[in-house]
Amino acid sequence: MYKLLKWFAVCTSIVMLFVLIGGALVTKTGSGMGCGRSWPLCHGELIPSNIDFALIVELSHRIVSGLAGIMVLVLAVWAWRAIGHKRETKFLALLSFAVLILQALIGAAAVIWGQSSAVLALHFGISLVSFASVFLLTLLIFEADKRFDAETLIIDRRMSYHIIGIITYCYMVVYSGALVRHVGASLACPTWPTCTRNGLGIPTQMHEWIQMGHRAAAGLIVVWIIYVTILSFRKYKHQPVIYKGWMICAGLVLLQATTGALVVLTKLNIFVSLLHALIISCLFGVLSYLFMLVTRNKVNRLKQQ
Repeated sequence: MYKLLKWFAVCTSIVMLFVLIGGALVTKTGSGMGCGRSWPLCHGELIPSNIDFALIVELSHRIVSGLAGIMVLVLAVWAWRAIGHKRETKFLALLSFAVLILQALIGAAAVIWGQSSAVLALHFGISLVSFASVFLLTLLIFEADKRFDAETLIIDRRMSYHIIGIITYCYMVVYSGALVRHVGASLACPTWPTCTRNGLGIPTQMHEWIQMGHRAAAGLIVVWIIYVTILSFRKYKHQPVIYKGWMICAGLVLLQATTGALVVLTKLNIFVSLLHALIISCLFGVLSYLFMLVTRNKVNRLKQQ
């Protein structure tokens, strides 16, 4: 049941990841102006005549984003018709397409008029929400096919607060990381974990504060997620969706911290940097699913009465 829809949803989620990674690649290679101030054309041409690396990166990102837009629209309509009876389907279908359009408009505005570092950092955050909504639609399809039972879970208040707090805080950490890239502070502190550019071990100027602020925020979320993972083992052994979800989060956040350190130690190696962006996208997707489970608490309690 829903076999073709599941395959299409998985493919759409993967394409959305490519959009995220492509956006990160554009930023990290400084290819944002690869097509000049022209959008959606490149230098005002449908087929560019002068091709260089920056143009290839920027144009490829635009093409993949356009493909993602079509696929997300098809998935939204298909899921609406197939599993529209599930409570979250229609909201996620609308959200996935609306946020993708917003993401594209901000990207276009950045090309045509330019944007501040703060707005450009927000662009990655919006891309993350767009991916998460598509990812959740995909998981809803698998739920509808009874691949796993997640429609009768009741998450206690303590765990609910942790989930809501962590996903909110995670979004803030993601924004701080994107801000580090867009203000050019990635190597403001060329050592890890301390900042020793000036021999003091502490930040002394704005770029260093932005970099070290992000590291401190990232360190806190690692500790928080590990703590909640241990908590889930103790209290949710009978609900594998919960403790397995936190196991995945724990693994991803440790990988995220490792690649974050390697980004600095390898002097912004492009592959490590892209892996860093990929892992945080996956982590946010899993946290979004846990958050969706929390929103079902009230309905599930009524079902069990």
